[in-house]
Amino acid sequence: MTKLFATTALLTALAMPAFAVQPAEGETLAENQTYTYWLLDAIKSLDPALNTDVEGSDALRSLFEGLMTESATGEMIPGMAESHEVSDDGLTYTFTLREATWSNGDPVTADDFVFAWQRVVTPETASEYAWYIELMNVDNATAIIAGEMTPDQLGVAALDDRTLQVTLSAPTPYFLNTLSHATTYPVPRAVVEEHGQAWTQPANIVGNGAYTLASHNLGVEIVFQKNPAYWDAENVVMETVRGVTVNDTNVALTRYQAGELDRVQIPAGQFPRLSEQFPDQAVSVPQGCSYAYVLNLGETGPEALKDQRVREAMALSLNREVIVDQVLQGGQRPAYSWTHWAIDGFAAPEDGMQDMPMDQRLERARELLAEAGYGPDNPVRLQLQYNTDESHRLLAIAAQQFWRPLGIQVELNNVEWAVHTDRLQSGNFEVARYAWCADYNEASTFLDWFRTDGYNSGKWSNAEYDQLLADARTAEDTAPLYQRAEEILAEEVPAVFVYHYAKVDMINPAIKGLPRENLLNTWYAKDLYRVAE
Repeated sequence: MTKLFATTALLTALAMPAFAVQPAEGETLAENQTYTYWLLDAIKSLDPALNTDVEGSDALRSLFEGLMTESATGEMIPGMAESHEVSDDGLTYTFTLREATWSNGDPVTADDFVFAWQRVVTPETASEYAWYIELMNVDNATAIIAGEMTPDQLGVAALDDRTLQVTLSAPTPYFLNTLSHATTYPVPRAVVEEHGQAWTQPANIVGNGAYTLASHNLGVEIVFQKNPAYWDAENVVMETVRGVTVNDTNVALTRYQAGELDRVQIPAGQFPRLSEQFPDQAVSVPQGCSYAYVLNLGETGPEALKDQRVREAMALSLNREVIVDQVLQGGQRPAYSWTHWAIDGFAAPEDGMQDMPMDQRLERARELLAEAGYGPDNPVRLQLQYNTDESHRLLAIAAQQFWRPLGIQVELNNVEWAVHTDRLQSGNFEVARYAWCADYNEASTFLDWFRTDGYNSGKWSNAEYDQLLADARTAEDTAPLYQRAEEILAEEVPAVFVYHYAKVDMINPAIKGLPRENLLNTWYAKDLYRVAE
């Protein structure tokens, strides 16, 4: 993993200077510095402790700033932390914070980070991302989440207003890479305590990011304005950022072509045509996300899915190559592992089903279903749930068609995003479309999802798998542990992996500063600018 700050024991990294956004040679800044981007669904929460969505994270990166941010190529660069020191044993990180203020003029202090992190792991907060602090190996996080210790015992402390100390339970090579994630952002204690759950309303919210929240019409649009109190405001060019919700990608594309949007996802199957017609606008780059059909193996799940043979038959018979080559057509890759193929240092297991010809896979799938007592005359009956989006619908239809001849009859159930995520969390589904996007560039960001006490919506559990992930936290060489973990996923099939993402967009050529070499595709509005057309 690439790290900007030195991690040699007790070596203080020099504060990096701010880099002003500059137009390239021959470019002229437009008078109107506004960026309007597409959102598929409503942003559920603007609370860093409660957000779980990619769209929400995009918004939070404008409103708040963590210890680290990312460069256009995904390298970690200073955010609120000017520098840091690491102890000899790799367990203690001491960060020196830059002088900065909240949007209301109050100083940002180390205590704001302490309060925010403790709030995430406090059981009463009910943060779905509490496990992220645990994944970072912050000391005592596991016990606090379990209710065995109090939040004030978390391994984070304010030594003074500008010095934050983090104590880890084990040396964690990827620790710095976790610090640009929204879950780790500071929040203003006084504002949260004054307004409670209403603190993220436009009239109340206070942030330390490059933008403030001008308005938020849930499910319609969200608007950000440049924050004059941001520590590096003089180098922020884009004045206004708007996110517009459009549930239909084809309608969104029409609005892009009408000049109403500056960036929009290309609908499934349309990238070849659009890239030929608009080579300066159609873009496809690898994106660190994986798409899967999660199988409910918990108490609320269907009996048929408890049989591993049924799950394996579903995985074998899904023709991923047809999905990426004929349905999506945007540079995606078939997924035979949960971890995205481009994750730093990851090597997928070999000799899996990806090496079997499709006819052999189908033959084996029929054999497995027959052994389990199923077939065309006695079909497995399942419901596949997906959230509103044309691509999800097309993929669900394809899966339905692949499985039907084998005796797996799938009823499709389309619901809105908020309903979809609530049902996943409560276990109210049988098979559900899901995607996971990397929180940092290391395989554990994917594999930890399937831990028994991980996000793991399907409630699959495997003791060997859990131990492999626990061992990987302190292992010098994680590769064989991660490979074995992926082998277990392939053997037990808690989900049917479908494809690895590519970011397939139409982007207005006038918008500059969007990253194309960052696998996580995390973008920062403060780095954007619009050139005159």
